[in-house]
Amino acid sequence: MALSYCSLNSGSNGNCYYVGNETEALLIDAGISCRETERRMKKLGLNTRQLKAIFVTHEHSDHISGVPGLSKKFHLPVYITAATFRESHIPIEDNLLKPFEPEQTIRIGSLEVTAFPKFHDAVEPHSFIIAEQELHVGVFTDIGHACKNVIRYFRKCQAVFLESNYCVEMLAQSRYPASLKERISSDHGHLSNDQALELFLRHKGKQMQHLILSHLSQNNNTMKKVEDLFLNHAGNVQITIASRHRETELFHIRVAADQGRSRSRSRAEQLSLFQ
Repeated sequence: MALSYCSLNSGSNGNCYYVGNETEALLIDAGISCRETERRMKKLGLNTRQLKAIFVTHEHSDHISGVPGLSKKFHLPVYITAATFRESHIPIEDNLLKPFEPEQTIRIGSLEVTAFPKFHDAVEPHSFIIAEQELHVGVFTDIGHACKNVIRYFRKCQAVFLESNYCVEMLAQSRYPASLKERISSDHGHLSNDQALELFLRHKGKQMQHLILSHLSQNNNTMKKVEDLFLNHAGNVQITIASRHRETELFHIRVAADQGRSRSRSRAEQLSLFQ
């Protein structure tokens, strides 16, 4: 048994995450075009016919711009809260519109997707955890702070896409107006590198195998800063930094023989960068 997952793009220019098994798959957000989503999936050897649904975290354009085209072309149901749909102003065919409620678990074939509320500057933001039996992959981006819901679901995961959006010092020194700096760093904004590291160190479960740092700011962060901060604390957890310009490789998470824990990796094997 295994789950496969990747980032097709991660950043303010578009977010799209793939999770699936051998027969069915889904997208968490679709913030890049239908054509680009298809192209990147093809590069990874992924078949768009296996896509069964799109799940939407919130209404910001970098998470929804590709949703209408993908839904229409591949007849994909779109799981989105009623309030998020109203705010998104995207055209979705009535028969493909699937509202969901907080803490609802939705079955897509043998995959179970659980939605949970989080804090972000959107009308009704949610994150998702995707499970197949005892395997769990989480997509935790666009988070103002690590609330109880985030912590509870983070502890369950073997693999997590976790936001590490900005460096506190770079944001403070940036040319952004004070109001934007305050919004980004507020409890309804984004996770800083330090906040993401604290969540990882304090709340990762013993079964965690892979951490994919995601949604890095173009202006207020660098891959090198994230690498330097996380690699020294990785232990046996593989660290990957997702790119805002291209897809990651396709990863696979399995239940290992030693009760689901991954084997120890060398320092060189622990980090993968996608620039």
